Amino acid sequence: MKAVYLQDHGGIEKLLVGDVPEPIVGRGEALVRVKACALNHLDVWVRMGIPGLDIPLPHIMGSDAAGVVEKVGPDVRNWTPGQRVLVAPGLSCANCASCRAGDDHLCEQYDILGQKSAGVFSELIKVPATNLVPIPAQFSFEQAASIPLVFTAAWHMLVTLDKVRNDEWVLVHAGGSGVGIAAIQVAKLHGAKVIATVGTPEKAAKAKALGAVETILYQEKDFLEETRRITGGKGVDAVVEHIGVSSFSKSLACLTVGGRMLVCGATSGREVSFDLRALFARNITIFGVRMGKRIGLVQVVTNMASSKLKPVVDKVFPIEEVAAATRHMEERKNFGKIVLTV
Repeated sequence: MKAVYLQDHGGIEKLLVGDVPEPIVGRGEALVRVKACALNHLDVWVRMGIPGLDIPLPHIMGSDAAGVVEKVGPDVRNWTPGQRVLVAPGLSCANCASCRAGDDHLCEQYDILGQKSAGVFSELIKVPATNLVPIPAQFSFEQAASIPLVFTAAWHMLVTLDKVRNDEWVLVHAGGSGVGIAAIQVAKLHGAKVIATVGTPEKAAKAKALGAVETILYQEKDFLEETRRITGGKGVDAVVEHIGVSSFSKSLACLTVGGRMLVCGATSGREVSFDLRALFARNITIFGVRMGKRIGLVQVVTNMASSKLKPVVDKVFPIEEVAAATRHMEERKNFGKIVLTV
């Protein structure tokens, strides 16, 4: 079967498209014929090599997928061939105390499809049947593939952990990114007023169409000064921070007393420093977020089905053009998700 895989780590040229063995479905698993899959910045980190993480090579890439159930293994009762599904990217043991409590994202064996485990950029994938979620009838495979990772993380940050409240101010960095388009919508759904940083006027208009009250062109204006101006000097109640070293300190300074920092990425670099007094003097809370509960994705899809949230697809590429699709993402040309068709 055709797949996107790595033989070793490095630049975009390391992305290979070729034949790999088909997976064999085991007990409690389902085989899914992938119709579409979506890119994430996690794919870039995996391709380059994540310090301290031993990724078996060759390695199939990708975390987000949607397709059709091809077959199911023994003990699978709720799924049958032909059903349209998207795939929850988080993998857990299902047996530990955290998993039994519904905190599957805290499982000691937790992994993400395409990180250390084999990914979804292929014609066929095998996954635990518990990771399957029905696709709302109105959505295409491309739309469905754009949902899982970023919306799971945004829901977990803003709803499960932050418990964002009506009329609070939320600063969302990179409003045109996958996390950005998800966070804007989830925050708005819960009554928050969103300020989104974006790179161009075109992205600013699209962010406002999604629900941002204000936008900041971060290349033209200082987002800290603008955030203070917009909030009348008070600062924001929460920041969705996934940029890293280039924005972290200023993001911290944007927060009001009792504010919350929600950290789920570090695209500009992972080494940050700040004065600890900025935390305890103003009762600031920092949440580190790696994905989120699987039930959160189910709640997202339920809201998608009733049109309270929506997928945002920027551009679709055939899987053979994965290098061009990745370059499009790395150059920050996208507003929303970049999708590959299989």
